[in-house]
Amino acid sequence: MKSKILSVLKYLIFLTIGVGLFLLAIRGLDLSLIFKEIESANYYWILLSFIPAIISYISRAIRWNILIDSLGYKTNTYTTTYAVVIGYFANYAVPRIGEITRCGIVSKKNNIPITALIGTVIIERVFDMLCLLIITVLVIVFQIGFLGSFMYDKIFLPLISKFSTNSSLLIIFFLLFLLIFFIIILLLRKYSLQLMKYKVYAKIYNLFKEFWNGMKSIKKIKNKKGFFFQTFLLWFMYFLMIYIAFFAIQGTAGLTMINALTLLVISTFGFVAPVPGGIGAYHWIVITTLVELYGVVSEQAASFAVIVHASQAILVIFIGLASFLVLFFIKKKKQHVAS
Repeated sequence: MKSKILSVLKYLIFLTIGVGLFLLAIRGLDLSLIFKEIESANYYWILLSFIPAIISYISRAIRWNILIDSLGYKTNTYTTTYAVVIGYFANYAVPRIGEITRCGIVSKKNNIPITALIGTVIIERVFDMLCLLIITVLVIVFQIGFLGSFMYDKIFLPLISKFSTNSSLLIIFFLLFLLIFFIIILLLRKYSLQLMKYKVYAKIYNLFKEFWNGMKSIKKIKNKKGFFFQTFLLWFMYFLMIYIAFFAIQGTAGLTMINALTLLVISTFGFVAPVPGGIGAYHWIVITTLVELYGVVSEQAASFAVIVHASQAILVIFIGLASFLVLFFIKKKKQHVAS
């Protein structure tokens, strides 16, 4: 009972944070203009963006099958696709619970140990992080001039101006940072066993350990070509979802493919945030990026963020509920036949 109350409180806290971020993102904007933009949007492009979204669900399921098969277990694309979509749906209720949910579904359906399935999900996340890193590098390379001037004007120049009265302070600060960094590394290596007694350190240590083990696990994957192809296809579909949606709003219709790639990288952090379905965090990041980087009018940027997030949420909820009902009736049918 106590754990359930804590779970509800945790959900309410994260939901409140999400709503707060959303209100912060639209603060000072003309709501009537936002609603006008939403009403006048071309929803043909939003419906078209559902195609790569659905393909991405299937691609993630196929890639997961490859990992499960590498462990010596068997499942099918239908089951893993249903599980993946239900997992996405669960994330809108409780952040990060979707991974456990989909593992639980496949575990019960195919009698696979849930710990083994969780291991495959960790491997997935490791390679997704690697893909995100690669895309980030590509974004920087393709926009080095633009991003360089943006970083200089918006970040480095204001920072340097604060220390203009004493330039030596910057050098001292940098040297102190390096010194502290190396001291921390030496202390961690020396007192690692003692620090493992503390839960926070143990969690961080295990996170990095899982990341490294995930990187090494590529050797165990039987169908490497299939795995890498599905990984590429998955992220390409994510990119298409954003690029196609650009054409729905007049203010974003002129943005380019590289702009969509940039937004993909930055907006991903909105869904990483521990808020239900990325509510608020996604809106704030997308609006800020479109306005600050690409000069999109604030109300149009807000409309784009609301439409894209809401449409994808509706798709996930609809397919997630449908998948849940399909699995439920299949189970009932099997029970009826068995009896």
